[in-house]
Amino acid sequence: MSEHSSTSMLKGATKPAVIVSTAVILISSLLKGSAGFFAGILASFVVLIFFSVSLLVSRFTKNADPITTFSLAMLSYVTKLTFVAILLIAVTRLTSETTVDRRSFGIGALVISGAWLIGEIRAFLKLKLELDISPKKEPGEPGKPE
Repeated sequence: MSEHSSTSMLKGATKPAVIVSTAVILISSLLKGSAGFFAGILASFVVLIFFSVSLLVSRFTKNADPITTFSLAMLSYVTKLTFVAILLIAVTRLTSETTVDRRSFGIGALVISGAWLIGEIRAFLKLKLELDISPKKEPGEPGKPE
């Protein structure tokens, strides 16, 4: 993936995710008050960080060999999951339901994730990827070396 490709995908995914994040924060604030507001902020933070790390790893490994790329992708994935697990445990243990609304957080995170993925897919489909696909050489064709 070229630097241009990863940048395009990051921009394509971030825009709808930020718009939906804003809507999630506003709606959850209206429905649940300050607990909904903090849940919306937390959901936005978690989703945007979680998904953007993958695109940043792809940018840094664009010229690396496949083993290195796979290793870094798996390391970032495990690190992200560990970070999210620790964050969720901390939120459930250190905050009360009146501080951060769990349902607003869950629904918000799912909706923002969906917006991110749709934006990333749209951006990927708009990319003009150059693939070197040479026609097969048939043995014995005139003008083509065997």
